[in-house]
Amino acid sequence: MANTLKLEIVTPDAKTYSEDVDMVTLPAVEGEMGIYPQHVPLMTQIVSGEVAVRKDGRDYFLAVGEGFVEITGERVAIMTDMAIRAENIDEAKAEEARRRAEARLAERLDDEESAMVSAALAHSLAQLKVKRRHHS
Repeated sequence: MANTLKLEIVTPDAKTYSEDVDMVTLPAVEGEMGIYPQHVPLMTQIVSGEVAVRKDGRDYFLAVGEGFVEITGERVAIMTDMAIRAENIDEAKAEEARRRAEARLAERLDDEESAMVSAALAHSLAQLKVKRRHHS
């Protein structure tokens, strides 16, 4: 009986995280979910927000975008359009991106542009939330 999970986070650019962890908390569409080893198999959608990882008694945090997660008793695989560790978030750049996105949303945009700008806004808000909560 394993007491760790293999957490893998994949973005369109690369596999950004692949480690054995004790627990994962993620922002599912249904709300925040805590995943421990031997979790019931599940596939669900995630929203922009924070992933918390417990490994060796320490907590680590990442900002993630929208995507999907596949959970088995031994593995958590997150496929998302953004994943940035808290310590790598540039707060000033994220704040500037938030301001730009909010300004663009005030313009008349077609549906596709509006969706892209809304996603950019969600990414910057997730980064700011994670960075400001953990001041790393």
